Amino acid sequence: MMTTQNLLVELFVEELPPKALNKLGEAFASQLAEQLRSQGLADEDSVVTAYATPRRLGAHITHVCRKAADKAVQQKLMPVSVGLDALGKATPALLKKLQSLGADLSDPVATVMALRREGDGKNQALFYDSLAGGATLDSGLQQALQQAIERLPIPKVMSYQLETDCELPGWSSVQFVRPAHGLLALHGSTVVPVKVLGLSAGNTTQGHRFEAACSPVLITHADGYAATLARDGAVIASFAERRAEIVRQLAIAASKMGGGVRPIKDDALLDEVTGLVERPNVLVCSFEPEFLVVPQECLILTMKANQKYFPLLDAHAKLTNRFLVVSNISPADASAVIGGNERVVRPRLADAKFFFDQDRKKTLESRVAGLDKVVYHNKLGSQGERMQRVCAIAKSIGQELGDVALAQQAESAARLAKADLLTDMVGEFPELQGTMGAYYARHDGLGDEVASAIEDHYKPRFSGDELPRNRTGVVVALADKIETLVGMFGIGNLPSGDKDPFALRRHALGVIRMLIEKDLPLDLGTLLSQARPAFGDKIDAKLVPLIDFFFERLSGSLREQGYSANEIDAVLALQPQRLGDVPKRLAAVRAFAALPEAAALAAANKRIGNILKKAQDVDPHVSEGLLKESAEVELYAAMKQVVPNANAQFEAGDYTASLQTLAALRVTVDDFFDTVMVNAEQLDLRLNRQGLLKSLHDAMNRVADISRLAS
Repeated sequence: MMTTQNLLVELFVEELPPKALNKLGEAFASQLAEQLRSQGLADEDSVVTAYATPRRLGAHITHVCRKAADKAVQQKLMPVSVGLDALGKATPALLKKLQSLGADLSDPVATVMALRREGDGKNQALFYDSLAGGATLDSGLQQALQQAIERLPIPKVMSYQLETDCELPGWSSVQFVRPAHGLLALHGSTVVPVKVLGLSAGNTTQGHRFEAACSPVLITHADGYAATLARDGAVIASFAERRAEIVRQLAIAASKMGGGVRPIKDDALLDEVTGLVERPNVLVCSFEPEFLVVPQECLILTMKANQKYFPLLDAHAKLTNRFLVVSNISPADASAVIGGNERVVRPRLADAKFFFDQDRKKTLESRVAGLDKVVYHNKLGSQGERMQRVCAIAKSIGQELGDVALAQQAESAARLAKADLLTDMVGEFPELQGTMGAYYARHDGLGDEVASAIEDHYKPRFSGDELPRNRTGVVVALADKIETLVGMFGIGNLPSGDKDPFALRRHALGVIRMLIEKDLPLDLGTLLSQARPAFGDKIDAKLVPLIDFFFERLSGSLREQGYSANEIDAVLALQPQRLGDVPKRLAAVRAFAALPEAAALAAANKRIGNILKKAQDVDPHVSEGLLKESAEVELYAAMKQVVPNANAQFEAGDYTASLQTLAALRVTVDDFFDTVMVNAEQLDLRLNRQGLLKSLHDAMNRVADISRLAS
């Protein structure tokens, strides 16, 4: 059994991009391990540990061999008829091939005699069996390092110069995410002599810029890396451990204040801050309470986005005038660090207060005219034109819902929904669009209904986001998203691959969620067609691709919710325009599929569909006088009894009961197909039987296309 040691590799670099750090660290470690496994230097049970700090990417891999095991290689050479002449001697072609494979030709006859033959007659071929030496760790790690570096998900590559290592002076260009200054590679306690990015591997690294106990930090064994770096370098090498330490310190600092104070929860901010520090030290800072008159969303955003601070909320989720800083240094007296951060944040908060005060000097209504000067799209006009379209669509939706007051309210909210784009606050913080509109609407005395609609009309902004709170908000949000979708599809600006610059997929899912979760009595096709006139001659009139786009998005969403492909296909094959009905249809299909009659009826339905496809334009009318066979008489009689009940249940919205009622037809349908020839030679009999099947097919497929359930 081959002995193994654990391997450690570290690249020491200048400060890495913090938002990408964790991803870079995981990719570096996993790529190294994958490459070593592919060469037989590491096995499938090897444990991979990634390390990532602002100035290093590292990997610890267990059970790595110094040399991979030799492998038996079977090489097919050529047909016997080509490799050997009539006397059984090697042809020049065979000798040349053997030479290229490194075979020992000191005794060609013996070498040829040792070749293996497989096959019969003309198909017999010559095979050369050899033993390929396994890769050494020196060469294997060299290759693995180069591959890992080339495949890193680098956000943006840097080019920098290295002085060439030769007698003649000169420089060579190197590309990497950041300039690299050190390479560490240890197999157990032995340095692996690899080179990359102009660096030769050693057994030392650098610790914390200011707090390392020594420099450089000597790593004597691969397994002592993290502990040595923590002790001598004052660095927590593991991204996950450093993140957990920040969470722990944030919680302790907040708890000391009492009263249910807690740091704001933001995983993206936590990851970014983890990528900025090597050994975290959480400090409590504060700002003047008078800044709290500014909407807390503004203050929170400026502290998080610009300063990477953690704002503190009270037990009622209201912002306090204190915040937490994650420092990269731990001085005995932290007052200078705290004071410095408080001085830095003060101008930011003062700017936010200034913007808020200035913005309230003008009403939202007074800003509406300015939207005409803001370009939305060169083919669709200005934001002002877009606002007019959204107003028209919102009014139409309100009227479709049968509420004149709602239509007027939605039109008013839609008119003001984009006005905050022209405010100083949104100009500085685009993320606050809608939020600031709501604050300014309340300041203008427009009331909560309109203010909430302005804030909520962007919702849902992402998967799992909440829907608008009130009916006005739902109508404006529908209108806004439908205007975007109809407009972009109308000018042919469709998503392709992973490119979707106008977030059309997200907008479509937002419309779907509102129609379904709010159970709105609105038809999708009607919504889209009624939005069309608002664009005049700016767009193409065809909306079929957009309807298909909606159902593709709906299908994907339903799959994520756990519905089977057959259930989804059965319901969406009919493209039901009332999307609020889709969950009820799916539930009905699932209940029907569990019935013992389901499989036979689904198969029969599929058979009926095939018959009707071949017989075009079938009239569902049935003449009782032309029903000759007892099976068709019995089927028609059963249908007269069952179908009206099923239809009544369908009209009442009880889709489950409707399908279960139709299940009673199973026996008579089976008897019909067992004994009746549908395509009879006599024309009137044939048309009457086709009409009977057409009536049955129409009745059975009102809830879903039952044939899609057939196996």
